[in-house]
Amino acid sequence: MATQAQTAWPIDWDEAFDNAGHVPGAADLAARWTGAAAAFRDAARADLDLGYGPGARNRFDLFRPEGAVAGLIVFVHGGYWHKFDKSHWSHLAAGPLAAGWAVAMPSYTLAPEGRVSQMTGEVGQAIAAAAARVAGPIRLIGHSAGGHLVSRMACANAPLTQEMTARLDRVISLSGLHDLRPLLGTRMNDILGLTPEEAAAESAALLTPRMDLDTLFWVGAAERPEFLRQTRLIAEVWGEGGARVRDHYDPGHNHFTVAGELARPDSDLVQALVG
Repeated sequence: MATQAQTAWPIDWDEAFDNAGHVPGAADLAARWTGAAAAFRDAARADLDLGYGPGARNRFDLFRPEGAVAGLIVFVHGGYWHKFDKSHWSHLAAGPLAAGWAVAMPSYTLAPEGRVSQMTGEVGQAIAAAAARVAGPIRLIGHSAGGHLVSRMACANAPLTQEMTARLDRVISLSGLHDLRPLLGTRMNDILGLTPEEAAAESAALLTPRMDLDTLFWVGAAERPEFLRQTRLIAEVWGEGGARVRDHYDPGHNHFTVAGELARPDSDLVQALVG
């Protein structure tokens, strides 16, 4: 299947999306994340494995700050829609928690069991379930595939209730992908199972954005060129359509280190999220 798709694309899309192959030590990152996340959960004020749907992965962790709660931040993890879960990223809640925000981290059904369109729906359900437990404004941030999924929540056809839409006031897509059609030309699509129709329907850059929402597209300046291109693409397309969007290229950061900035309360990324 991938071989047939690749013949339609003059670019080596497998190489274009290969983040790990261009970051030294990337193979060791998952174990480091898991350890840091577990240690963080042990010390945090948290409700773990809360349900939001019938699926085995329809669970989220909710971390609460000390004192008054400013609102809810939902972090959606990455992993190219087929890897990882909420347990790898708990420590990234540290920055928003220090600013008084509750942080929800959902898992979702991964490919090949789940389709990308299904994941979009599940993220909407997870947001609603977390929001039922925390009052105030809602802000979303997602990394990589999670950046794609939160960008979908910023679209006019997002699977959010009217109440959720009213409470949602900021979205940050961190190293997100916004045009999924090039993935049709990758070996990874043997796992994702994207069709041309679904790839187009789930590409935020091809959809109408909400005009009343602050949306920030943030990417490490040292990331793969395709991630830089897609960040520019959606910022330009949505901005030309009148949406309130910005793009930011974080100096010195690659696809993995840029997400780690969420753990630092004084980082520019955390300030952009909670400020």
